[in-house]
Amino acid sequence: MTLVLFSLGVYTAATGSGLACQAQWPLCSDQLIPALTINPDFIEWFHRVWAMVTGFLMVGVVGWTWLGSGFERRTKLAATLAVVILPVQITVGAITVTLGGLIPGGYTVSTHAAHLIGALSIFTLLGLATIWGGGRGNARLLRAAAGVAVAGIVASALFSRAVPFLTYAPPAQAAFYITGLAGHLGLVATVAYATEAVRGGHDGLDAGTAATVRALAAGSMAALVATLLLGRDLVLYTATWQGINLAALGIAVALAAGAAWTLRGTDEVRDGSVPIGGD
Repeated sequence: MTLVLFSLGVYTAATGSGLACQAQWPLCSDQLIPALTINPDFIEWFHRVWAMVTGFLMVGVVGWTWLGSGFERRTKLAATLAVVILPVQITVGAITVTLGGLIPGGYTVSTHAAHLIGALSIFTLLGLATIWGGGRGNARLLRAAAGVAVAGIVASALFSRAVPFLTYAPPAQAAFYITGLAGHLGLVATVAYATEAVRGGHDGLDAGTAATVRALAAGSMAALVATLLLGRDLVLYTATWQGINLAALGIAVALAAGAAWTLRGTDEVRDGSVPIGGD
């Protein structure tokens, strides 16, 4: 739900629908529910409704982690922090669509940047809550996470504004964030599972290798976040910025591929199906 919400928000902004609804919030053109036809008012309203439903589900996740059994403290804190950020995210979202309405000058680069960073923070925290809530990882999950990271980043490159392969139209922008965030989630999982391996070890995976994988994945994540930020109109997108964007995308792919490559070659040992030493 949060992944779809993120891409809906990007599509809403890219189509200019964020300036619809007569710059009103929470009403839309003096209505609680606008005409249910595909127009800018409906796109903006639908984004708000999806956000509301997602917010209630997030509260439910927090309740589940605290009232359920077997969840670690870190799982509870990640889910709770995501909900703590939520009111701020809602407030910033309201500001971004009230250009000349309730809050003059709301439709600015700074508020858009804050809204994007808030959404990414919530998505990351929910990802961590899901990963940690599933119990301890293992070498197989670590390799799978690295594979998802590489696939997501490479797929995002097809839609990125840094690569002139497709026109960076609103659908392409939404697709860029869906694939890019999938890659980001893969990197989050890679860092989380590698950290576990550094601290306690996984079958057939030594702490040194795990630390290398973690460092590569963390570097890839930083570069990927830079491309996610540059995917919005936060800077005047000149040829120089396009070059920086392309470099960040290349670094993200290279480091993620390096993490996956580091985990290659001893799959059977890492899964525990072949004991170390051949005994």
